[in-house]
Amino acid sequence: MAHDHDHDHGHGEAQGHKHGHKHGHHHDDIDWATMGPMLERNAQLAADQNREIAAWLHTWQPEPALIADVGAGSGSVSFLLAEVFPKAEVIAVDPAEPLLERARARADREGLTDRVATLQAELPEGIGSLPQADLLWIGRALHHVGDQQAALAALADRLAPGGAIALLEGGLTPRSLPRDIGFGRPGLQTRFDAADDRWFTQMRADLPGAKAVTEDWPALLTEAGLRHAGTRSFLLDLPAPVSEATRTHLVTELSRRREMHAETLDAEDLATVDRLLDANDEQSLHHRPDVFLLSAQTVHVGVKG
Repeated sequence: MAHDHDHDHGHGEAQGHKHGHKHGHHHDDIDWATMGPMLERNAQLAADQNREIAAWLHTWQPEPALIADVGAGSGSVSFLLAEVFPKAEVIAVDPAEPLLERARARADREGLTDRVATLQAELPEGIGSLPQADLLWIGRALHHVGDQQAALAALADRLAPGGAIALLEGGLTPRSLPRDIGFGRPGLQTRFDAADDRWFTQMRADLPGAKAVTEDWPALLTEAGLRHAGTRSFLLDLPAPVSEATRTHLVTELSRRREMHAETLDAEDLATVDRLLDANDEQSLHHRPDVFLLSAQTVHVGVKG
């Protein structure tokens, strides 16, 4: 199946672990030993997609000196940015110190301690300690902040003159199965979409200082004092037959979403999901030959000055 919601399907790190954080504000009950590797596996699936996005950003920042990956998790995208921009220093910014420890360990293993650093900070209150950057990558982290406009203004303040924000928000909900899978009612994924929308709306409402805002991301960038320079969507297209890593990812995601929506999906849909998760069922995600992963991630670029 897919991620929590169409807002969170990008397979980078920020989106997954923010949900694991109970929206980024409570970290006490997280199994970090499991969370870090899971985020990194998910990010690996989207590495080519994120690399394509980063290459597009050369349009506005051909040689940034300092890049910050906001909501970095354990830094999968941070290291990709260091690869795509070989002259840049990169700061992985995240509230979760255990994930940043993984980023520092990887930097040490790969001999990149002089180029990849970390900063423990919540968005937006901790962002003031971030040095002025030439490029800010904000991968599905903004919508986990109650006041998104205030957070975007704080981020814009951390841009150097001529700097750019790459805001990854929106896109299209992932699909991984045919509409009719041969059992249960057709259209299971669209019903998950509706459950995800309800979950996401409640998540937003429960955030500290939550403020409703029209999700017109270019307009929000403009309101933050930036020039909206471009918007583009990038495909994640992993057709059947998928790799074992993709199949494992899809099983893990569907299992998590079943737990999330167990009280809102009807009995027939839950029975369908249970068949899809049953490793002994030839029609399950574990064995089906028609499983794929297709989604789109939208990037909005705002430039300072």
